[in-house]
Amino acid sequence: MKNVVISGTGLYRPPHTISNAELVQAFNAYADLHNAKNAPRIAAGELPAMVHSSVEFIEKASGIRQRYVIDKAGVLDPTRMKPRFAPRPDEQLSLMAEIAVDAAQKAMAAAGKQGSDIDAVLCAAANMQRAYPAMACEIQQAIGAGGYGFDMNVACSSATFAIEQAVNAVKCGSARCVLVVNPEITSAHLEWRDRDCHFIFGDVCTALIVEAEDTATSADRWQVLGTKLVTQFSNHIRNNAGFLNRCEDTDPDARDKTFMQEGRKVFKEVVPMAAAHIEAHLHTLGFEPTQVRRFWLHQANLGMNQLILRKLVGQDVGDDLAPIILSDYANTASAGSIIAFHEHHADLSAGALGVICSFGAGYSVGSVVVRRLQA
Repeated sequence: MKNVVISGTGLYRPPHTISNAELVQAFNAYADLHNAKNAPRIAAGELPAMVHSSVEFIEKASGIRQRYVIDKAGVLDPTRMKPRFAPRPDEQLSLMAEIAVDAAQKAMAAAGKQGSDIDAVLCAAANMQRAYPAMACEIQQAIGAGGYGFDMNVACSSATFAIEQAVNAVKCGSARCVLVVNPEITSAHLEWRDRDCHFIFGDVCTALIVEAEDTATSADRWQVLGTKLVTQFSNHIRNNAGFLNRCEDTDPDARDKTFMQEGRKVFKEVVPMAAAHIEAHLHTLGFEPTQVRRFWLHQANLGMNQLILRKLVGQDVGDDLAPIILSDYANTASAGSIIAFHEHHADLSAGALGVICSFGAGYSVGSVVVRRLQA
């Protein structure tokens, strides 16, 4: 079997940021409008009054301080509370493809690759812009790649699940050089009008190049020592938006058509699942968690990551062992662990052992164990 490496990464950051203070101001204005509009029903006990959010609540609950978004005005409009995207004609590059191409070109530049070097494109994200044609095929054409492309969705674990597919494709010879791209326009499926989750997500796109070690020319190469995936069905993170909705005669803007979660149950169930998964994966490769130089974990909740690491290494750890990008980017679904890897790996020496791990709806957990090669 060929040795497989990650030879380049890329990151697209949207042009706008929303601070917690800005978000709280907009949410509270929406809550006031809602309460005023529904005052008779609230007074009659038919409907609960909306409670204000606060910066303190958000930061204590999540560790998030801001988020990047593609459209800021629509999200902060108390009469709208969602992004405003202009429809594009079919012959124009789609919004999701546009941000994917940006990240892809940066990853290809880092890896020393041209579009013609890519022979597989995997577009892996929590939500796709459309059902078909596959976003991956549009991205493939836009960067001038050959071979094949397909979309895949395992919610917040989409990136690590796609890395395993890319690694296996290179190992078995069905592809030489694979682009994995994660365009996450999470602002479009977040319910900005729900106090319990209105602060969670941000927009971003990550990309990475997976190829055989003997074709890699980049000085920044990370050998993939192993990948491990697991899923276990749970309804505690769910989004019911889909093409069957129109046949069910349901409201396309109903609460269940956007992100929903039972946060306390998710925290309680996913933390031990993720910690056990990482430990078992390392053991199959002959390593202990204490030998890992850096963990690049899914960025959903600061407390969740801290507890996972405490279970793995037996003590509280700082950003050097497990970098947190959550405060600046918020939860970016599948892209979170890849952002952490992209921004926090350059300082590590040859031979350093690392773990990229994501976890989310499904439940799903994916881990990628890597080791830095000598430049």
